[in-house]
Amino acid sequence: QVRLVESGGGSVQAGGSLRLSCAASGYTYSSDCMAWFRHSPGKEREGVATLHSDSSTTYADSVKGRSTISKDNAKNILYLQMNSLEPEDTAVYFCAALPSPRFGICNCKATAAFNPYWGQGTQVTVSS
Repeated sequence: QVRLVESGGGSVQAGGSLRLSCAASGYTYSSDCMAWFRHSPGKEREGVATLHSDSSTTYADSVKGRSTISKDNAKNILYLQMNSLEPEDTAVYFCAALPSPRFGICNCKATAAFNPYWGQGTQVTVSS
């Protein structure tokens, strides 16, 4: 059974940093796309970043230059390092994992469309 468990969220002041983690269990695929999404009240879910098993990455414009997605393959943990946090980054952050992405496409829109595994989310609150 695949399980994704996020951690690392919390409350920080604007300008601060957080590193989110997503521990995957029961999940071993040589080709996959892993991603971070976020959802805040009154807004649609937003894709934040993706990491393909070939190491290619994508980032939303809203976090580009401030965030880094990475993975420890030995531990099967996905990370999202977020720096220079802004109040607009306040949201519940979810990780998602999609085995064998169709046509090798790994971006947030495609990942969400093809029924990935989801974690339960971790809250990030940034105060001004």
